[in-house]
This record gives sequence, C-alpha cells and structure tokens, in this order.
Amino acid sequence: MSENSCTLFVEICELLGTQMIKVGLIGFGLAGRAFHAPVIHAVHGLKLAAIVQRSGNEASEMYPDARIVRSAKELLALSDIRLIVIATPNDTHHSIARQCLAADRDVVVDKPLTPTLEEARDLVRFARERGRLLSVYQNRRYDGDFQAVHQIVTSGRLGRIVRFESNYDRFRPQLKANAWRERPGPGTGILFDLAPHLLDHALVLFGLPEAVTADIRIEREHAVADDSFDIALHYAGGLRAVLRATMLAAVTRPRFILHGSSGAYVKHAFDVQEPKLRAGRLPWNETPSEAEQEENSGVLTLVDANGDATERLVPPAPSDYRAYYANIRDALLGIAAPAVTPQHAFDVMQILELARQSSAGRRTEPWPD
Repeated sequence: MSENSCTLFVEICELLGTQMIKVGLIGFGLAGRAFHAPVIHAVHGLKLAAIVQRSGNEASEMYPDARIVRSAKELLALSDIRLIVIATPNDTHHSIARQCLAADRDVVVDKPLTPTLEEARDLVRFARERGRLLSVYQNRRYDGDFQAVHQIVTSGRLGRIVRFESNYDRFRPQLKANAWRERPGPGTGILFDLAPHLLDHALVLFGLPEAVTADIRIEREHAVADDSFDIALHYAGGLRAVLRATMLAAVTRPRFILHGSSGAYVKHAFDVQEPKLRAGRLPWNETPSEAEQEENSGVLTLVDANGDATERLVPPAPSDYRAYYANIRDALLGIAAPAVTPQHAFDVMQILELARQSSAGRRTEPWPD
C-alpha cells in the first residue's frame, strides 16, 4: 500500500469511527437482492439499515438486522437513513428519486437514471438545487476485465486505438412471462437494460463522442420491446466504439475487442461477478482457481516494427463492485469526488436519446452543441 493510500485509509477509519452511513434500499427484486444488498452489506462504513420489500419475507431472512418496510414513504419516515438506493423498475426511477431528494436524502439509482432525457435533466437539476448526492450504479465499470481494458488503453501499448467493441450477448429465445422489461413502455427493452453499461465503458475510455449511429430492433418472435441493438460512437481520428447486444446469440461474440496501430486485445468470457452474485455467492470472498483465472483472461497481441507478433494472456485486473459503494461512502464523507457524477449519468441518457433518434430516422446524429 502506498503512503497516500495509507493516509487515506487512516482518514476513512477516523471518520467511520464517529459515523456510520445508514442506507435504505428500495426494491428487493433481482437488482436489489443480488447486485445492491450484498455489496452494500460488504462495504465497511455503510450499514444496510432498512429495505423496502412490498411483500414477502426474503429481505428479513437474508438481512435480519435491517428494518423491513413496505413503502418508500415508510422508509423516508426513518430520519437516520442518509443514503437511499433505488432498485425498482425504470419507469419509477424519476418519481422515487425526486421524492427522496425532496426529503433531503442522498440517492443512488440503478441504471438507467430515468427512462427519458427530460426526466434525467430534471433530477440532475433538482439534486443540485437540494445540495444532495445523486449517482447511478455503474457497477460493471468495476468488472475486472473492463479494468484490464482500461489499463491497456491508458498504457498506450496498442498505439493509436482505432476500434473498441463491447458485446453483451445472451441467448434467451423465449420471452419471460410477466417481466416488466419485456413489456412495451418507458425504460423497457434491452436498450435501457444493457446499453447504459456499455456506454459507461466507452465514455470512461474515450469521453464524449462526436456523433452516434444506432440500429435498435426486435429480433424474437412475439416480442414487443427491443431486444437487440448496435450503437456506433464516432470519435476524432477515425476511432469507433461499437456497442452491441442481443437476446438471440446462441454463440456469443467476444466480450471486448480493441484494435490499435500496434496490436489488438480480445477477451471472450464475461466477468464472473454477476453470475456469482446471481447465485448468492460473494465473489470477493472467493480465490479464483488457476483454471478460472485463465478462462477469464484476455489475449493481448503486440506487433513490433518488424511485423513480428507476440501474444500473452492478460488476467482481469483486481476490482470488484464494492469499489462503487466505497466511493459513494467516501464522497458522503467528503474525502473523494463521486466516480459516477450526475453529469456522467446525464451524458449516458443523452446518448440513449440520440441512439433512439438515429435508429428511428436511419441516420447519424451529431453530438448536440
């Protein structure tokens, strides 16, 4: 641990000695149960103090120390809850987040921020007026394989990057009965489910694009919400970030591809954190086997001036989803800036809106001045 890291760790410990940040979680479906509650519970200095579960007893069984309430109104009546995490269907994000901000609580919203750009603009403005933290849960920024991609790009080993591909393929040919994401309406479909993750990656790596070209479509029979998309972000110098997802990929494309003037990087398998959390396991408590580490490594190919190529495996970089909530904790303690800012969340929403316009008009949309 570096001297600066040691100093920061001491500061955090001193601050946490006098205050524990109590967190209220709204929603205990898949997102709340698998991707928020166990992560919050594992971050030192945060206390999962209350959970809103409209019906059922799973939350109380899994987190007996948390208070279980049945509505956001009941949660907001608990004056000691400082941070509220919203893990509810997308079309409720704006109304619930606004209600929490109005009650002077800091807010984390599961992606996307809202279903519409106008609602996103309103939330960002309202949070600023209230002087409260507002962030979006971009947990896949802390996938170990994306962290490895980030390190490769920033190292310059691939020379001038000309193409970045991020694919999120699944094979789910059958529609899920009663799933809100499968119904028509604001914030449903694969675009608002998966594109925020891929857009976050591109923005972290390359910043805002100059233009957006997208094709958003329905591929499965009887589907009524979009289940496939291709988005190209245009950057200066010919760089393209190509972001794709589908629910009809019996054979999936590589998770990540980088092409540069000095070589390439290809990563096939998905990061292991999501499937482990879905299965009720805590990935940060597990030491990956040698086989798992190799399976989750990418291949970096470098070409020298003579045209000779060398390959080597690049394992996932050390990282896990707790880093997101540790940053939120530090931001609330005043010792760090939020990693996912309201402006960043709004930029993601801006690209989603441009993507919809591009697909509907079959044209490339320039970034607004």
